[in-house]
Amino acid sequence: MTVVELVCRVARVVACLMIFAAGATAHAQSANGDARRLWQLLDYIAVDYGEAIANGQIINESEYAEMLEFTQAAAVQLQILPGHASSTRIAQLIRQLTEAVRAKESKEQVALLAQQAAAAVLEAYPMPLAPATTPDLALGGRLYVEHCASCHGAGGAGDGVAAKGLDPAPIAFTDAERASSRSVLALYQVITQGVEGTSMPAFENMSDDERWALAFLVGGMAYNDSARERGREIWSSEPKARSFYEDLTVVATVSQSEAASTFGADAARDLTAFLRYEPAATATADSSGTSLARRRLGDSLRAMQAGDQKAASSLALSAYLDGFEPNEPMLATRNQKLLDQVEEAMLQYRAAVGARDLSKAQSVAAGLDALLVQVDAELGESRASSLTTYFGALTILLREGLEALLIVVGIVAFLKKADRPGALRAVHGGWLSALAAGGLTWLAATHLVTISGASRELTEGLGALFAAFVLLGVGLWMHQKSAAGRWQMYLEGKVSAAARRRSAWGLFVLTFVAVYREVFETILFYSALSTDGNEPALMAGLSSAVLLLTFIAWLLLRTSARMPIGKFFALTSVAVGLLAVVLAGKGVSALQEAGWINVRPVNAPHIDLLGVYPTAQTLGAQIAVLLVLAIGAALQRRNRNA
Repeated sequence: MTVVELVCRVARVVACLMIFAAGATAHAQSANGDARRLWQLLDYIAVDYGEAIANGQIINESEYAEMLEFTQAAAVQLQILPGHASSTRIAQLIRQLTEAVRAKESKEQVALLAQQAAAAVLEAYPMPLAPATTPDLALGGRLYVEHCASCHGAGGAGDGVAAKGLDPAPIAFTDAERASSRSVLALYQVITQGVEGTSMPAFENMSDDERWALAFLVGGMAYNDSARERGREIWSSEPKARSFYEDLTVVATVSQSEAASTFGADAARDLTAFLRYEPAATATADSSGTSLARRRLGDSLRAMQAGDQKAASSLALSAYLDGFEPNEPMLATRNQKLLDQVEEAMLQYRAAVGARDLSKAQSVAAGLDALLVQVDAELGESRASSLTTYFGALTILLREGLEALLIVVGIVAFLKKADRPGALRAVHGGWLSALAAGGLTWLAATHLVTISGASRELTEGLGALFAAFVLLGVGLWMHQKSAAGRWQMYLEGKVSAAARRRSAWGLFVLTFVAVYREVFETILFYSALSTDGNEPALMAGLSSAVLLLTFIAWLLLRTSARMPIGKFFALTSVAVGLLAVVLAGKGVSALQEAGWINVRPVNAPHIDLLGVYPTAQTLGAQIAVLLVLAIGAALQRRNRNA
């Protein structure tokens, strides 16, 4: 098999993996949408039942008929969802809710049953409960004017110019009684899903941040400035309020009526008014995300105790990707050893969850909590000094750039000896394109989108494995040509022009993937460093690293140019083979962190530079690559001696 054929086969494998991942994601999104619809039905019953029944009597026939229809629809919707350990309990709650509606029970009793069923749905089928970032109410205001004011009115009273003739009439967001029982999450779900049988469309084309901004805006329209000011005073003077509303999730999911059981009716109204108007007040001063990681770990342990293995695994992964991982780059520049300890503990916890070992999971979680306290202290210190930023920028680029440099320099040296200027242009085009793509990635990550932890790990993992597979083939091929006589025979039997074009394309892909993977990770690390505000030191570190890498490249090319052809191929084949081993370990580790591959910890060292991690899967992948290299070299030696 030629190097070109190997590249093509590996590319097809990577494409199949991407298609499989897309299919799995689509399935998960479908189940998530079904759970959203069930939750929305239950929320509607909790909020709107009071408009149908009063004192055990029907006051609105059409509303009551709708309530009966919604209870039946909820039972049907539950059957659509994947089976879960809590399905029986949810079904029982929905039956009790249906009986209460038929018996025309009080709105308080019906609301309680509906809220209990909705909470059980959220527990069984986790979905985003709060915005990833603090909602921008100014953005929400612009969106409201553009999309909502024509029906709901400029002030949210349901009296817009397009409201006439609509049946049912648009909701009045200024209705204080209705607002008291409506959470921001409920409004977000309506904006996302729309309402069947009404003029309310689904705004699926809006971004998640836009829908949350709009939900917070309309969720606060029922409250006046006086209530907001009273809420601000309570928030400032009452520790109980800050403890209860610990983050945006609580603000988004708890309605005013639910908060009244803790604070009383008036204080709950005022706090709700203030926090929906200024959600940034709940933003934690801790930027490390460790509080979220702790909550996810706690939720995961509770899910294990309840026998919900799927939720426990999902929450364990979220504790890392959503809670801890976004701030890995900053921690790496300050305390790499602590970062390694947390990552290893996270892997051990997920392994304990996968093995259904509750006692082990509890023990590891306790150790993780102590490590996260250290992370808090590390990241809670004042910003890094200029010298720390300089050395951080220098070492990051050197570490990330050296792997890509060795690959590119090795290929360039080989092509120069082979007198292949056409293919050489393809290699230069590959790494230059990777740098350009990195620039676009930086712009996107800075101004357009947030790169999630899972996306980062998948990009790094698949890119590393692709490069490892290709380098494995290249290493074996170079070993075969390490005898000068065989190299001369190869040059004399040159491939056709078409084959040259194919090989040039394969080399372009290899250099692009190898360089872009490192550029991608460097961007994330530098973004974290830039938050310290030491831009001159950061640029100085970057410039120094570029100069050092340039010198290393010149030295390697100069040395290889003077080296005999046989020795050059022998040494290069060893270097390329070792790089394949390193990248195999790093690729599998990244896919473990993204949740694609299971984790089985073993007693082994953690050497990030060599891609050595203490898990059976990463070490197994590296051993497999070493075996392929050893078997390939042995077969080539036997054929050479034959």
